[in-house]
Amino acid sequence: MAIIKILGTAGARYVVARQLRSSAGTYIEHEGTRLVLDPGPGTLVRMASAKPRLDVMKLHGLILTHAHLDHSNDVNILIDGLTEGGLKKRGVLFAPRECLSGDSAVVLKYLRPHLKDIKTLEGEKYYTIGNIKFRTSRRHYHTAETYGVIFDFAGKKVGFIVDTLFFPGLIESYKDCQILIINVVRFKPHTSPNVQHLCVRDVEEILEEIRPEQAILTHFGMTMLKSQPHQVAAKLSRKLGLEVVAAYDGMTLEV
Repeated sequence: MAIIKILGTAGARYVVARQLRSSAGTYIEHEGTRLVLDPGPGTLVRMASAKPRLDVMKLHGLILTHAHLDHSNDVNILIDGLTEGGLKKRGVLFAPRECLSGDSAVVLKYLRPHLKDIKTLEGEKYYTIGNIKFRTSRRHYHTAETYGVIFDFAGKKVGFIVDTLFFPGLIESYKDCQILIINVVRFKPHTSPNVQHLCVRDVEEILEEIRPEQAILTHFGMTMLKSQPHQVAAKLSRKLGLEVVAAYDGMTLEV
């Protein structure tokens, strides 16, 4: 059995800055292997206050889907914590190249030698950490180098469709997922091409094509919060005949 704990459901700058929802990442555990996906601001605090407490020193790895702060802010403190300040060389970091080099690098260089390994994420590749296997999607259409993640938990595929503009290749990348966890920042499309996030209309098209067993909406921006995510999810459920739910901070899934 895999455990997925969505520590925070905030997306976009205003919801994060005001902490209208927590901006912490997602904790994942499967057959004794523990990792955190996209540790945004407050991840360490949320782990410490979770019930039961999630011990940073027991993590085996971290995954960054891209360099934006709401997905990577706590990566350095988690590296410091899981390696006990560098006293224990352990843990694996998976991240796109942009997170590690160039102007958008977010991982501090002095912390990198503390890790057991750093693996660079590329599109449509397979990776393993302990008892957790996953693959990346094709590169997303976003303002940073971004890849979604599809976990394989004993044959049950759980896909995280992270930040992206909608494009037909999304459906191809995630078509075999039984569970989809989708970042839906906007209620309606934005007029600017620089705002590269999914809206409810995009999510409806994705779900209509893939028809997963379950879909979980998360990473809400202000327009989604104003539209009340649980009502949006309920409407999609009725319209599509699928199980669609809106995540809440601290929500735990058993797969």
